[in-house]
Amino acid sequence: MHGLGRHLTLLVFLATPAMAETFDPSSLELAALIECRADVPAYNSFALWLGGEPGAAGTLGWKEVPSGNPFLRQYRLPAPVHVFRHETGTIVFTATGPMAVLDGIAAPELARQLGVPATVSSPDKFLGEKVMAERTEDSGGVTFATRIALSVSTVDTHPGQTLAGCSYALEIGD
Repeated sequence: MHGLGRHLTLLVFLATPAMAETFDPSSLELAALIECRADVPAYNSFALWLGGEPGAAGTLGWKEVPSGNPFLRQYRLPAPVHVFRHETGTIVFTATGPMAVLDGIAAPELARQLGVPATVSSPDKFLGEKVMAERTEDSGGVTFATRIALSVSTVDTHPGQTLAGCSYALEIGD
């Protein structure tokens, strides 16, 4: 990225502490975030607050637990959350969004129920993704692209479990 796009990315980065400060933990709808029923600004405000506010997870009653995977930050919830007609007391965060850690349903079956097509489907690995919303806007020569996608997958660090959740992305270009 160069020129104005890089400048706007810097402005967005500098604005993020204000976004985090305006997040109200009592407004959290975790199931909506996991099921892709939230928008990118709502997720970003929450994610910035969670990552930037000391003790944020504790405020929610969440307990961080080792995930065994350097790409997943895992939390045990104080009460189960109901998502995709299932219940879980454990969630993980990827670089782009939250996922429920589900027992009792195979990834291919959940993907079928949710209409998520498989990208990879083998006895050792499942990965599926369904784009829920995608929009590109141009403003003064700058492009803002948002993408929300529902994912269903398996990972080696969580044998016998299915991860299902949402990815929220905002890209700024010129």
